[in-house]
Amino acid sequence: MIRWIAAFIGFYAFRFPGAILGFFVGWFADQLYGNKRVSSGRSPFAQPLQQSDFELNLLALSATVIKSDGSVKSQELQFVRNYFIGQYGEQRAQDIFKVFNEEVKKEIQSIPSLASFFVRHTGYSTRLQILHFLFGVAHADGHVSHAQLGKISQIANAFRLFTSDFESIKAMFVKATDNAYKILEIEPSATDDEVKKAYRKMAKKYHPDKLQSQDPAMVKGAQEKFQEVQRAYESIQKERNI
Repeated sequence: MIRWIAAFIGFYAFRFPGAILGFFVGWFADQLYGNKRVSSGRSPFAQPLQQSDFELNLLALSATVIKSDGSVKSQELQFVRNYFIGQYGEQRAQDIFKVFNEEVKKEIQSIPSLASFFVRHTGYSTRLQILHFLFGVAHADGHVSHAQLGKISQIANAFRLFTSDFESIKAMFVKATDNAYKILEIEPSATDDEVKKAYRKMAKKYHPDKLQSQDPAMVKGAQEKFQEVQRAYESIQKERNI
């Protein structure tokens, strides 16, 4: 853009030779400005996310959830192990899990620091899926403890997720009589039209195509979450005969 402005100014002042000179001066300015724009400030999608960084930070968050209730359960460890085996194969997963074992042994992991990595490098839909994964870790033994729920809530806040989204995903793991409504982020008093509108909104939000990660396990989790939304809607349809 700058090169064409400079060429116009050069032509206006010095006719054809000035236009050529202005174009090249402007081209140089374009290059200089473009380089500065790329190097200044780290946009969430300006630079490729390193897979190893994603793995290590996800492992650290998983360890935080697992340790939050004071005990490290084999089912929860196996849930995380299965995730990485399914994604990378047995050998690669073993190497990754060595790091995970060290993370579990650590006394403290900084949730704000860990979460800030994902806020910088991933989109909102991906962070929703990570939250879904962490609930899966906590629920691997069939129960999400109060301490684990509190820790996941802290992570959701640090992820800058809306409370309604947290409650929606929570309802997929912590059962209650009004879970179907919580999953759709509405009250039981909602009208039939409001129920239908909420379903369309949530189906769009949780559709796997919205996920900005190609990680097969993350995609699988997104599909499961999408199916939960569908089941919640079908449950309300059956209850109301709509």
